[in-house]
Parts: sequence; structure tokens; C-alpha cells
Amino acid sequence: MPRVSIIIPCFNAAPWIEETIRSALAQTHADREIIVIDDGSTDDSLRRARTFEPAGVRVVTQRNAGASAARNHGLRLATGDFIQYLDADDLLAPDKIERQLREFGRDPSTRLTSASWARFQSSIIDSKREINSLSADLSATDFIRLALQHHHMMHPAAWLVPTAVCRAAGGWNEDLSLNDDGEYFARIVLAAGRIRHVRESITFYRSGLAGSLSRSRSERAWRSQLRSTALTVEHRLAASDTRAARQAAADAIRRDCLDAYPFCHAIRAEMERKIAVLGGSRLCYQAGPRYALLAKFIGWKMAKRIRNQLG
Repeated sequence: MPRVSIIIPCFNAAPWIEETIRSALAQTHADREIIVIDDGSTDDSLRRARTFEPAGVRVVTQRNAGASAARNHGLRLATGDFIQYLDADDLLAPDKIERQLREFGRDPSTRLTSASWARFQSSIIDSKREINSLSADLSATDFIRLALQHHHMMHPAAWLVPTAVCRAAGGWNEDLSLNDDGEYFARIVLAAGRIRHVRESITFYRSGLAGSLSRSRSERAWRSQLRSTALTVEHRLAASDTRAARQAAADAIRRDCLDAYPFCHAIRAEMERKIAVLGGSRLCYQAGPRYALLAKFIGWKMAKRIRNQLG
């Protein structure tokens, strides 16, 4: 029976960490280890996580260095044949891992599986399943092209990754914060070659949290987003440099530049040069009807500034 290492990076997640650990302990696949890496929490997260140590949960602390560093720490400690990443506020269905492992056993050529995922806020009873262009069996190059082209994502906990694939892809980029998972899993899927999507397996993504990194619009967050997309583009084009891939890459970088305005002037200028090298993009600033109308009269840049100020 293969062993699965469930790695949970945790920073100030006291309201949710217990529910998350319980979802890991409730997995129907018995041979698993649960590793919680507390990233210098200043709330009650560490104490709450340690209450699960008698159940076999390993809790490790580190000085605050970010989620990517915590995941790398957990990966170094992991002894399993497979890696399951799980953020400290997200949840796994009880048979999530078992269903994906079944697919690995059914087809020995499978090197990577993804699962279905759903968004929720307070209760998974009210969760809404996300279905997009990535919810399918795909080649690695098609997966990244579609993610760039449509701005679609795969929830990080949806993956079940053989440890050998993790080693081949390399660790998490600790210089990134926002969208660090996008760049990391681009390397993972390229190392695997193909993705088998297991629709019956499901994980739950808690969204809408105030102060979460994914909702951050700071200068640092935008720099990370722009760098992550640029690196993902480099990984994709190194694997297969096609016209369709270049267009998807140029549009993805332009989308980030438009979203980041007026922050990160120097990086945006660098990214615009990359867009030109890729062949250009006609993507324009997109907003709701009110801001679209406003942009016609005062220009998209001023409309974007007003939108940023009003939140």
C-alpha cells in the first residue's frame, strides 16, 4: 500500500486549522502521514495543531518565511510515495486520496492526477463546484496553455503528486508569494507529462477570507503575480514553442499588467517588452459595465485608479 504525505503549511490559521487536520485524519486511505509546518504563527494555531499530536500528526515549527518555504520544509520531511498539499483553511473529502490512488493503480502509466474542487466560505454544504477548461485529462503543455489563455486555475489541494515527480520538478520558489502555486505546478505537470483528472475525487477551497494572500493587492503581491506568470510562460515555451502558446502567454502577461496597474511600474514595463517579443496582445482592460462606460470618457487608466480607490 503506498504511503501519502499530507503537508499542511500553517500561518495564523487558528479558526480553521483543526477542521483542516480532521479532514486529513478522516481520509479513508489509511497509510498516510500528516505534517503541519507552523510558519511562525502569532495566534493560537500552533497550540491547536499540537492537540492532534497524540493522533499521530507531526507538528514542526519554523521562523516565519512564507508558505512556499513551509511547503519545502514539509517536503524535506516527507517519507511518503505521494504528496498531498493542503492549505490550513482548506478541506479534503474523506475519499479524496483513495480515489486518486485507485487511478494510479488502475493505469501504471499515470504520473499525476488532479481532482474536482469546490469553493466554500463557512460550510462545504454550501460549496459550489468549479468546472473549467482544466477539469479534464490533458497533456502538460495543453494544461499550461489553457490555464494561461483562460485565466483558469486548479486548486493546489486537488493534486496528488508522486514524490518522484516532486523531486524531478524541484521545490517551491520561495521568492514568490501570490500565485506561487501556479508556477510550481507548471513545473510539476511538465515533469509528469500528462494529467489524469479524477472527477469523483473532490477537495474544498475556502475563499473570500479577509486578509488572505489571494485577495492581496499590495505592491509585493503584484510583483509576485507578474513574476510567477512570466516564469510559467518560460517553462511552457521551453517545452513547446508554438504560435498558440505564444499568444496565450502574451495575453496572460498583458492581463496581469492591466490588473496590476498602477503598481509595479518597472516590472510592468519589463513585461510589456516580453509581450512584444511574444508577438503582442490585443487584450484590453475589462471591468463591469459602469467602469467600462467610465473608461470611454476618461480612459482605462483613470477608470482603473478610481476602481482601485473604491475597492
